[in-house]
Amino acid sequence: MKIFKFGGASTKDAAGVKNVTAILQSEGIENTVVVISAMGKITNAFEEVIDAYYNKTDKLSEKLGIVEDFHKNLMHGLFDKNDVIYKEIDILLGELSWFLARNTSQRFNYVYDQIICFGELLSTKIVSAYLTKIGIENNWFDVRNYIKTDSNYRDAKVDWALTQDIISTKLDASKLNITQGFIAANDTENTTTLGREGSDYTAGIFAYCLDAENVTIWKDVPGVLNADPRVFEKTTLLEQISYEEAIEMAFYGASVIHPKTLQPLERKAIPLLVRSFINSKEIGTRVTQGIRLVPFIPCFIVKKNQILVSISALDFSFMVENNISYIFQKLHEYQLKVNLIQNSALSFSVCIDNKFNNFDAFYNELKKEFKLEVQKEVDLYTVRHFDEKAIASIEEKGTSLLTQVNKDTIQIVLAIK
Repeated sequence: MKIFKFGGASTKDAAGVKNVTAILQSEGIENTVVVISAMGKITNAFEEVIDAYYNKTDKLSEKLGIVEDFHKNLMHGLFDKNDVIYKEIDILLGELSWFLARNTSQRFNYVYDQIICFGELLSTKIVSAYLTKIGIENNWFDVRNYIKTDSNYRDAKVDWALTQDIISTKLDASKLNITQGFIAANDTENTTTLGREGSDYTAGIFAYCLDAENVTIWKDVPGVLNADPRVFEKTTLLEQISYEEAIEMAFYGASVIHPKTLQPLERKAIPLLVRSFINSKEIGTRVTQGIRLVPFIPCFIVKKNQILVSISALDFSFMVENNISYIFQKLHEYQLKVNLIQNSALSFSVCIDNKFNNFDAFYNELKKEFKLEVQKEVDLYTVRHFDEKAIASIEEKGTSLLTQVNKDTIQIVLAIK
């Protein structure tokens, strides 16, 4: 039993869909569940539909047209004009229009999930139909009938007992099965979504429930690299990573695999493979039990455009538990993600990500109680398994503002030259 997951980059055009089918033919099509994300960047297009609908702008028809045109244009490279798939896609688009016309809920997260799911439904219908057209028998199914969650829209929690019971009793795992990533359903059959890296998580859920041999995530890179090639000239493929090391790297911000995907795999010792859909014969990276890192080399993680804040008491008193607790409460309130913490007797420093642009409001509230020193547009470099050469290669990129070291990891905040 194998689980494959293909992201949007792998099916962004007709050539991509054909490549996915070639990989499936090469890897073997029996005893396989294939989890597929929305095509290309179409999730972004659906978010524009959601914005136009929720905010009642006059752009809704235009945004819906972009979604329809993208899928129909892609289909022209795969199907004949009279193929039944065109009617199936029209039915799905009709269901979307029906929701937009009939919905009365003002809950944004609920509305988001009911609309965004169509990206995955459309992509899997198209891939399944193309496999059928070229003679590969497959079973398309709606994942919402299998993965059950609570009603925390956009970041739903899986009901593991119910989900395992449904998957183990209803799914014919001997076939080639095609289904959606990222989406699920609650006990009232409303669509929910699984949050960040939700499609990878879907693959992990099926692997756990079916006791799969392994999970393969197909990407547009050769595997997991020791550094971001957009930032570093020289990078090295990591052939093997332990579950624990992958979770550590993800904690510091590496785009390896989200910990929630790894946790069900680790519990049953199911290996995770990260391979390239561009060069599918290459071995890629294996995440499993055992040796922490092969090769054992420094791994670099970069977070750009961070904000470094040093906070101290106005009366020059110690920064103790009640001060720090209050600061963390405000960081949480203003959705400021903390990527580094350092404190001394008189100050408390944090390097934060201002993803939701709430920093100014946070600053204005805290300056009433504390003295704040702020440096914006800094970069945070984290190096796992560092050596002197690795540290030097970072420090030459800018002026070091703050350094924190523990046994396996060094973090350096830089003002870039």
